[in-house]
Amino acid sequence: MIIGVGIDVAEIDRFDDALRRTPGMADRLFVPSELTLPSGERRGIASLAARFAAKEALAKALGAPAGLRWTDAEVETEASGQPRLAVRGTVAARAAELGVRAWHVSLSHDAGVASAVVIAEG
Repeated sequence: MIIGVGIDVAEIDRFDDALRRTPGMADRLFVPSELTLPSGERRGIASLAARFAAKEALAKALGAPAGLRWTDAEVETEASGQPRLAVRGTVAARAAELGVRAWHVSLSHDAGVASAVVIAEG
């Protein structure tokens, strides 16, 4: 059963400007593993914008309650390249309240826009 669906878009250049303008913003939005590739290189801005969109979409799928922490939702990457969500803390608590047992996430970026869709399944 689908409990919630969320979608979000982020303009990549605008997101990049916000990260440059606001010291520490990336650390408030992302856990360290989201900021770097397995090779240790910094993840590209389009990929970060898509991950931000996924966190926004996840919040919408949960009904956008106050008090969710950005770093309590992590976009991981499977060996196949497929994204998946890992939740803990405030996000896991809200998901448990709603009966979420599985997550589905899709990320995309093209033409200066990053997007994400999240489905919460019970």
